[in-house]
Amino acid sequence: MPKSKLLYVCADCGYESAKWMGRCPSCGAWNKMEEQEAAPAPAPAAGPLRRSTVSKPAAPAMTLTQIEETAEERALCGIAEFDRVLGGGIVPGSLVLIGGDPGIGKSTLLLQVSALLAERGARVLYVSGEESTRQIKMRAKRLGVGSSGMYVLSETNLDEIEAHRAALTPDYMIVDSIQTVYVPGKNTSPGSVSQVREATGVLMRAAKQSGVTIFLVGHVTKEGALAGPRVLEHMVDAVLYFEGDRHQEYRILRAAKNRFGSVNEIGVFRMEQSGMEQVPNPSEFLLSGRISGASGSAVAVSMEGTRPVLVDLQALVAPSPFGNPRRQALGFEYNRMALLLAVLEKRAGLMLYNQDVYVNVAGGLELDEPACDLPLAAAVVSSLRNKPLPPDWVLIGEVGLTGEVRAVGMMDRRLAECVRMGFVHLIVPKSNLRALHVPEGVEVRGVSTLAEALALLF
Repeated sequence: MPKSKLLYVCADCGYESAKWMGRCPSCGAWNKMEEQEAAPAPAPAAGPLRRSTVSKPAAPAMTLTQIEETAEERALCGIAEFDRVLGGGIVPGSLVLIGGDPGIGKSTLLLQVSALLAERGARVLYVSGEESTRQIKMRAKRLGVGSSGMYVLSETNLDEIEAHRAALTPDYMIVDSIQTVYVPGKNTSPGSVSQVREATGVLMRAAKQSGVTIFLVGHVTKEGALAGPRVLEHMVDAVLYFEGDRHQEYRILRAAKNRFGSVNEIGVFRMEQSGMEQVPNPSEFLLSGRISGASGSAVAVSMEGTRPVLVDLQALVAPSPFGNPRRQALGFEYNRMALLLAVLEKRAGLMLYNQDVYVNVAGGLELDEPACDLPLAAAVVSSLRNKPLPPDWVLIGEVGLTGEVRAVGMMDRRLAECVRMGFVHLIVPKSNLRALHVPEGVEVRGVSTLAEALALLF
């Protein structure tokens, strides 16, 4: 019998090594190498080496013109924000992974989705590896949900889960969570790299072959990434992240990957006693606490997938008592902020080398698009000069290293969202004015440089 040997596998990326290492050479993570038993190599075949015979493929290869084009039929769960993040509804036979911090509301939202799908005539199987059936019943009673078409199972053995799925043949299945499920026959503990990878592979084949839609709940690490190998994100059809502070009432569901819709689409929810309630107008709640006439505040328009969202970009500039001024950004990329501060010093003649600069995006939203460069620069100048910006003005534009204001995409949608929220004065890149239809009663001014924009504001 071949002797098995030990391997060391990275828990983050799945890199395999014959010896233990403190730092993974593939992803650079520290103290992530876990000991596992490698599968024994197959015994060599007796006799001379022969060329292997390949059986006839089950389906022949076809050209793109020969493939029949069929539209994907999506099912609506009844929560518009959840359907939006998925790209317009749930695609049958898809595998969706939902991650987030503990206590942020993943299980609550999926339990509400399961109940709404069951009320619409679908058969739903809710599998929990962390709670008993009585605990799920108590939570469902608190949320006021329940239906005869929703089945609950408390199990962690994947073979048992597959047996119940095959016997019940549900339309939807929720597995909470994938890190608690284990595959019998493996000598590793649940949540390890091999267990998570094997369990996800089995569920993926079940979703594609039987047409059942499967939602997986995934734990996250302290860095905010999904626990387990990165190959897990490549195997599933969609990856959704729950963002926000669990001590606050607002939650943001963001699509990090979606094979059937737009990436970075967001859905906004509010945690209430009765469960997750959707927020259909995110711009209103992100601007709800904005103080009129305060310096260091600017309104920006960020495209989150296909949805334009108005946010309050705040900056605080104060003299630094130390030689090295402090820079801190919440919700805005730090390197982008440092670049804009350097442009303000070089191109606008502002003295920021002895000033502490703090940047915050109100509402907990993470901004990562260049269209928010111009409003951030205006907020910094407003705080530095202690002069508030006009309250009904919105700034849109990307700022380059030479101080130019570059054009951004989807300007028509951004303009429509500003008009809907009552903002009728906009400063946009001059190159965007060529193909922009401006409604009556709206003032849109085009600028080509950062200095020109600051001259209009101050």
